[in-house]
Amino acid sequence: MTKIKEVLQVLERYAPPAYQESYDNALLQVGDPEATVTGVLVTLDCTLEVVQEALDRGCNLIVAHHPVIFKPLKNLTGKTPVERILLKALQHQIAIFACHTNLDHVHNGVNRKLCEKLGLQNPKILAPKTQILTKLETYVPLEDTEKVLAALHAAGAGQIGDYSDCSFRITGTGRFTPSAQANPHIGEPCQTEETIENKIEVVFPAFKQAQIMRALLKAHPYEEVAHYLVALENENQEVGAGMVGELETALSGEEFTRHVKESLQISTFRHTAWPTEPIKRVAVCGGAGSFLTRQAKAAGAQVFLTADLKYHDFFEATEHLALVDVGHYESEVYTKELFYDILTKTFSNFAVELAFTHTNPVRHS
Repeated sequence: MTKIKEVLQVLERYAPPAYQESYDNALLQVGDPEATVTGVLVTLDCTLEVVQEALDRGCNLIVAHHPVIFKPLKNLTGKTPVERILLKALQHQIAIFACHTNLDHVHNGVNRKLCEKLGLQNPKILAPKTQILTKLETYVPLEDTEKVLAALHAAGAGQIGDYSDCSFRITGTGRFTPSAQANPHIGEPCQTEETIENKIEVVFPAFKQAQIMRALLKAHPYEEVAHYLVALENENQEVGAGMVGELETALSGEEFTRHVKESLQISTFRHTAWPTEPIKRVAVCGGAGSFLTRQAKAAGAQVFLTADLKYHDFFEATEHLALVDVGHYESEVYTKELFYDILTKTFSNFAVELAFTHTNPVRHS
């Protein structure tokens, strides 16, 4: 039997909580993480109707993209839609988990799914995040280098893009004098010692620092492990907002209009004038993405497809960059498929269901 917390661990490994924005409130919103999973219902939004669907289909865990709780609650009396959702979930012991901006920011997240729907090739993060990488430097006896590196790699260090087990080493001479109370791995107390060592360097996501350090101290033979942790300004090309890619075949504005409607299964959308040259390079951001217009221009995109653009946002378009607003729901609804794929690849002992409930509150007449 699988516990709810085991399902959540899989989702959190895929989209680490450390990557959510400070204003966000993702992760487990309500429910007992120790409860046994009877079924999982995946949805874009968790509404009262979605909770009822979970109940009807025997699912005691709802996995949603948008959190139910965004602001602190002072009471829980059922006065507001959010309170009624939470009360119904609690009454029927249904857990609600949200995977929001952390899923927006990972390379294989919301925007990658949107790129797939639009047929964009070679998608890259549009605005990579900085200050989320750390470099570890440490000194290891030659004969222990591979053991220490293997432990660090197993803990999550040394992954750079499509390359794993990345490290750098340089050989030099270490010099030290153990105190009378020391128990040195090499040499004797109170005697200066020199030994040939490898200085090794690895890069890792900053949020993994605790597990990296545990692995280092466990694998390293020295009583006192000399090391340095350096916060990096480097962009992490695997984490950030939006994506940009290219269509297999350049399209005219009219052809691109049909392509968007067919790819996203929508009948209408808002946009500015199309560029005069055929459209090949397209930037996307699921949900509200107006903050990325400058980055879309810098990336050479001819179209920036997103949602929630205000009237004045459209004036940011140029003769070379068209702005497209397909709607918030329409740009992110396929996140349900992403959740489904992640969970069905890992678990086979309970049902993972795509929600039937249509949660888009916007209607077009």
